[in-house]
Amino acid sequence: MIDGLLTVQTAAAEPAGDYWSMLFVFVLATFIGLGVIRRVSRLLYTPLMSLTNAISAIAVVGSIAVTGAEYPAAIRVLGGIALFASMTNIVSGFLITDRMLKMFKKQ
Repeated sequence: MIDGLLTVQTAAAEPAGDYWSMLFVFVLATFIGLGVIRRVSRLLYTPLMSLTNAISAIAVVGSIAVTGAEYPAAIRVLGGIALFASMTNIVSGFLITDRMLKMFKKQ
């Protein structure tokens, strides 16, 4: 009886630590991303946009998996919002990259 009770308490305590570690990684990635983007030369924005589109494509695959799975409705709605945001980022990135490349073509 006591062993089962300890298992339940331990299982309930684990996700809180997991959320803190995920928050730490998110904040760390934010600061590193801002530092990297600030140091990028203006000539490299087009390749940077292409890289951002590739990362957004990974986010699209993940959000499709979350939206289509058997999760609670709130999580599926957040997955749908993530899908919309990622697709908007990809389409905008391609439009901006195309417009920038057209500026360098000779008429």
